[in-house]
Amino acid sequence: MDAFIALGSNLGDRVGNLREGLRRLAERDLPPAALSSVWETEPVDSLGSPWFLNLVMRASTSRGPLEVLDLLLEVEREVGRVRSRRNAPRVLDLDLLLLGDARCEDPRLVLPHPRMWGRRFVMEPLAEIAPGLRDPSTGSTAREICRSLRGPFQVRRWGVLVATGAGSGIIPVSGGENSQA
Repeated sequence: MDAFIALGSNLGDRVGNLREGLRRLAERDLPPAALSSVWETEPVDSLGSPWFLNLVMRASTSRGPLEVLDLLLEVEREVGRVRSRRNAPRVLDLDLLLLGDARCEDPRLVLPHPRMWGRRFVMEPLAEIAPGLRDPSTGSTAREICRSLRGPFQVRRWGVLVATGAGSGIIPVSGGENSQA
């Protein structure tokens, strides 16, 4: 089944942190089948923190929700995330947004992710790779939801991750796309 996972970083080498997270997920048999552009986003719940780089990946897995969650938490720790307080700046943040049609109401995990549909920094990259994905509670598509979101927080398409042999980097988006979160 398809897993949609949000990746974010706002400390240190943000691009390198995203790349390392993707590499470690692939090592654990969770490689991206689709990968959004990188979006630079203003922090929503931690004002004054450095801006994030965010992206969303789609991967195929037969794992269950809590098994995927444990894998994501393990990768976060390995890349250097220390959970000190809620919404603190972070080297790497991995959030399971959706796992097929799975529903989960565990103290550790709620699926679908309860705040994803109202957050432009999640919805823009998600709509980029799955524009027709529907919110099960409203039936609205990811693209429709993006068009309806308003707010004071900046979200702009920043670039595309690329890998060329031994080198890798970001291809910037000329002029950038600015929108409000």
